[in-house]
Amino acid sequence: MFVNLLPYRLRLLVVISLAIALVHALAASSVAARQPNVLVIVADDLGYGELGCQGYTRDIPTPNIDSLAAHGVRFTSGYVSGPYCSPTRAGLLTGRYQQRFGHEFNPGRAELTPPTVGLPCQEATIGDRFRAAGYATGWFGKSHLGYAPQFHPMKRGFEEYYGFLGGMHDYLDASGDSANPILRGTTPVASIDYTTDAFARESAEYIERNKSRPWLCFLAFNAVHSPLQATPKYIGRFQHIDDPKRRVFAAMLSGMDDAVGMVLGSLREHRLEEDTLIVFLSDNGGPTTSMTSGNGPLRGFKSQTWEGGIRVPFIVQWKGHIPAGTVDDSPVIQLDILPTALAAAGVAASPAWKLDGVNLLPHMTGQDAGAPHDSLYWRFGQQIALRSGDWKLVKAPGGGVEGNTRDGRATTADAQLYNLRQDIGESQNIAEKHPGKLQELTAIWEKHNAEMIEPLWRDGPNERGNKRGKAAQ
Repeated sequence: MFVNLLPYRLRLLVVISLAIALVHALAASSVAARQPNVLVIVADDLGYGELGCQGYTRDIPTPNIDSLAAHGVRFTSGYVSGPYCSPTRAGLLTGRYQQRFGHEFNPGRAELTPPTVGLPCQEATIGDRFRAAGYATGWFGKSHLGYAPQFHPMKRGFEEYYGFLGGMHDYLDASGDSANPILRGTTPVASIDYTTDAFARESAEYIERNKSRPWLCFLAFNAVHSPLQATPKYIGRFQHIDDPKRRVFAAMLSGMDDAVGMVLGSLREHRLEEDTLIVFLSDNGGPTTSMTSGNGPLRGFKSQTWEGGIRVPFIVQWKGHIPAGTVDDSPVIQLDILPTALAAAGVAASPAWKLDGVNLLPHMTGQDAGAPHDSLYWRFGQQIALRSGDWKLVKAPGGGVEGNTRDGRATTADAQLYNLRQDIGESQNIAEKHPGKLQELTAIWEKHNAEMIEPLWRDGPNERGNKRGKAAQ
């Protein structure tokens, strides 16, 4: 009524102004209602001590990965539920201890692995969960969760895939392993430049293609896993390193840091960084002897349940939602990534999913001051571990387990006890000094273990394809 009393020109200006205001309001509402993107970056065989932000070495600059810690939360007691590649990935993708569904060991090489061996198809993945929530879903890089068609990422909730299905690959030759090719979707690619660069480039292009809708991007580098290979561009940065093995490793890590920077640059170019939950971690500790990857003050290496095999770099960034530059020593695990990402997206996790991971957002924001987990559990052949508070129960090579540690069954007999706050390097077994604590942690491990099943396959080629492997279908 008031507008109708105004002169025509003034009425027109008022109507235009109201329309513009309405458009801005709708746009603001759309931005506010947008579900966040989720970017999960997994390094391969990167030791606990290698990143600049970890504070143990400075010989390989990692400014892009370090920037995630500067703008997010760095968990100094971040763990993975498996001491090597495939079990960790199975746990990450499902949010569940992989021993619950028999995925305790790696599949073998492509030519040795039966078509029944892989991440069991009854287990829903993070791709399944986010695709059901309306997200675009893309996977770039290593899989290592089975070779048969039913285990392909595009059968596990991901709309796009570019990578390889095995445990390792030549960095420079697309056809270096004919049984384990680099794939775009299901089609082998003819050539690559350098896998680290290629996987980042594919991820950045995926982000650009999906910038107008929420997406999940799972970027699983094969860096810094063997073989030791890098391009002259990256090797040239480290001519001052005399050890040739360390020089190439440094080039590989520097290349991966550049690749992370490429993906972060894509986020910033499209103004998506504040709308993206980013997680960076390694799949296990470093295999120091073969690759020089260092685990800082930790005892042990990849494939061991000592801290050096299972405690990893673990960083979360979500600008404007979690505090920047925070260091948190709360024990967390890669199983937490799925429920945390779901919570960020506003997707309720059903109790029927029986997730072992927890939503870390309340812990990162200070809404929940309690510990995320009462205890964390490990079983890997005869090796075991359990962390409860500052205490750790463990059996590992040189500490209660000898010979082929992947044969036989796990028991708590001869397990050792450490206080990690006082002895992060696990140098003083204090089981005899604290028999009550030893008994307490033993009982907790036994309770966890009673819920798990036997491995669906074993780690040696003579044992793969046994009758239990059929359960993976």
